[in-house]
Amino acid sequence: MPEFDYKGKTLAGAAVAGKLKAKTKEDVERVLRQNRILVTSISKRATEINLQFGTGIKKVEISRFTRQFATMIGAGLPMVQCLDVLAGQLENKSLAKIVREVKEGVSGGATLSEAMARHPKIFDQLYTNMVEAGEIGGALDAILVRLAVYREKADKLVRKVKGAMVYPSVVAFVAIAVTVGMLTFIVPVFAKMFGGLNAELPAPTKVILIISNFLQANFLYLIMGSAGFIAGIMYYKKTTKGELHWDKMLLHMPVLGNLVRKSSVARFTRTLGTLLASGVSILDALEITAKTAGNKVIANAINKSVLSIAEGDTITAPLKESGVFPPMVTQMISVGEKTGGLDEMLNKIADFYDEEVDDAVTALTSVIEPIIIVFMGIVIGGIMIAMYLPMFDIIGKI
Repeated sequence: MPEFDYKGKTLAGAAVAGKLKAKTKEDVERVLRQNRILVTSISKRATEINLQFGTGIKKVEISRFTRQFATMIGAGLPMVQCLDVLAGQLENKSLAKIVREVKEGVSGGATLSEAMARHPKIFDQLYTNMVEAGEIGGALDAILVRLAVYREKADKLVRKVKGAMVYPSVVAFVAIAVTVGMLTFIVPVFAKMFGGLNAELPAPTKVILIISNFLQANFLYLIMGSAGFIAGIMYYKKTTKGELHWDKMLLHMPVLGNLVRKSSVARFTRTLGTLLASGVSILDALEITAKTAGNKVIANAINKSVLSIAEGDTITAPLKESGVFPPMVTQMISVGEKTGGLDEMLNKIADFYDEEVDDAVTALTSVIEPIIIVFMGIVIGGIMIAMYLPMFDIIGKI
């Protein structure tokens, strides 16, 4: 429905202005007359084009909103007022709109968790279950603080893992681009020069020229083939079997697998510990943790733990069988189960593995960086030597 800007005066002569949604200008004028406003001007607002990918809301913005909401609730402000104030000060218009809808839902009689559950892409199952537990237990402010801490630590963990992959990925891309550029543009210049000499070329030079000719002749097909191969892998990853195989491969990769394993353990223990400490039942907490595990191998192990508990056993055995969790983790979880302090034990494990992720990030960078540099040196140096070998032979004959 179009939106109109209007200006007018009240019966007392006070100037008023605002905006109103309506089908036509006549509808706006009729509504204003009913409100005893004398209209001076009405203009249709330009349609705003807002292109965005996904929700347009970053995870860090949701974490910041949660922290601010927790602070305001803890200060004793009414919930609707908190949501109204936050919606007015949020810079992200998409998030502000959702917060207003949550406020309207609460004003209409819904609980906060029910209103948030209507926006599952923003407030996931873990979020709404913790809020619901806080509402039932009468400790919403404490739960929101715990949720804010959880999200901030989870976001920090994700940034660490992504940050560890940025530098190696950029260097690898540059290495490949330089190699392809040399074979496509520089080597052909040498090839023309060698063709005029009518001399026997060394074997390394012949190999490089063959690769260069093949690359030039099939460049478009190679790009299309590479794009098709990547698209095929992405499609396979979206299938249940493909996701499981991909996650298994990541866990068993040298160097990188260690980082993936530690970050997965940290995420699992942090999520489960936070849910249990918030009063969510262990079965519900495990089911939510499985859905937010981020790794199919770990999710399967957690789902087996749900069945194990339902049959009266502990959660430790299925976690051991997965082969993902180190013995120290399963032993500490077992101790937590026996002592009744599982949530506290899980948070201690999460804190420990957050530090382990830092070490793994440093190790990954220190190992991959020299490997890529050596690779670049060998490939680029090899191409240059192969191109200069015929010149050395010619100079030697002269």
